[in-house]
Amino acid sequence: MSGVSKACCSIPPVVAKGYQAKGSYQTINGLKTYVTGPESASKAILVIYDIFGFFDQTIQGADILATANEQKYRVFMPDFFEGSPIPIEWYPPSTDEQKQKIGEFFSTKAAPPKTLARIPEIVSDANKLAPGGAFQWSILGHCWGGKIAALSVGVENKTFRSAVQCHPAMVDPNDAKSINVPFASLASKDEPADDVAAFKANLQVPNHVETFPTQIHGWMAARSDLEDPEVRKEYERGYKTVLDFFHKHA
Repeated sequence: MSGVSKACCSIPPVVAKGYQAKGSYQTINGLKTYVTGPESASKAILVIYDIFGFFDQTIQGADILATANEQKYRVFMPDFFEGSPIPIEWYPPSTDEQKQKIGEFFSTKAAPPKTLARIPEIVSDANKLAPGGAFQWSILGHCWGGKIAALSVGVENKTFRSAVQCHPAMVDPNDAKSINVPFASLASKDEPADDVAAFKANLQVPNHVETFPTQIHGWMAARSDLEDPEVRKEYERGYKTVLDFFHKHA
């Protein structure tokens, strides 16, 4: 079961290499932010990238989210790491030094409370670009960003109408208990299957939880090898699934 309705969307051909971004970089609440989608859109998606920052595959995904559905979105992807993400060559870490630096990165620059604290002001600043003064917001997070997406829609959430996580890092079934809006989770073969199942079992909102069994952690973002036909097919199916979910719930 793909979870995709045939009416969902018309995804443009996925570009395997040398993708040309359709959006532009703007400063939103002091952060360099990739912004894409029509200025007339009344709905917006906040995309939280993975620990590798801005990558062609992640930017292409943001462009797909913005324009592939009959419902168009303004998409915002802030650079929370301010130009200093983890080098993708360090993953998986091959030396003790790399392991140490990645650990420090997660406890400092990528600490969820630090990121979560910045989101309200980013949303407020981005709303200045909304045609009606404020967007209707949803959130999508990749890997590390998937954890941020889940924590962003806990009991105190009044900002986001729906949320999606793709190949989420640090899956915690307890996070699911307090999620208060429709929620989708697209897992890879690398996430612990028991944790993904327990997460779904704890969701008390409309949800779509699916594992893409042939795909690695990161296939919808920076670690996606779009020159591989199977990865490209599942990348496209993943974004169709996300768009279908947002179409119903955003």
